[in-house]
Amino acid sequence: MRQFSTNEFLFILAAGQWTVVLSLIAFSMGGALGLLIALLRVSVFAPVRLAASGYIQVFQGTPLLMQLFLIYYGLGLFGLRLDTWTAVVIAYSAYTGAFLGEIWRGCIQAIPREQWDGATALALTYLQRLFLVIIPQAVRIAIPPTVGFMVALVKATAVASIIGFVELTRAGQLMTNATFQPMLVYPIVAMLYFTLCWPLSLLAQYLERRMRVDNAIGRKA
Repeated sequence: MRQFSTNEFLFILAAGQWTVVLSLIAFSMGGALGLLIALLRVSVFAPVRLAASGYIQVFQGTPLLMQLFLIYYGLGLFGLRLDTWTAVVIAYSAYTGAFLGEIWRGCIQAIPREQWDGATALALTYLQRLFLVIIPQAVRIAIPPTVGFMVALVKATAVASIIGFVELTRAGQLMTNATFQPMLVYPIVAMLYFTLCWPLSLLAQYLERRMRVDNAIGRKA
């Protein structure tokens, strides 16, 4: 057993960068996938909508832990052995894409039908109506819930420790095993998660207030 010292703290702190990196990569790749899923969900073709809906139901209806296990261990049964980093990126990107796709689908469909009709009256094609008229308005609605999901994503990276990915939670486990001081190590880990998530939570609250104010001004105008 060794004493918890500056070196142990720096090890946990360094692991925090992988929590941030995983969150950013998953959000970026999952965001691209989520946009595609959202567009498929509002497609005029029913089979495409059903396929996108099925994808969302699978990833929202199953635990992230199970998805990680299936990607990390399950693919090995078919001869495809992934390293830990690749497995968590794939799992978290797919997970993020499902949730952001559904969030953004709701935001697109929240735009009043009159906006679609007005764009149609201007002889715009479907894609022009979508990208020039509907999505720019949907972005304003989507910002608060998207930032809120980002907070949940940062906390969800803790699940990656199950397959040995060294982020904040896994670093805390390793230091607990080395020092036998869980009541010192885990509060530090918790505070680091709080440091990452709290600013994002404040940003989400600010954006929600700002959107309510902008909507109120728009109605008065």
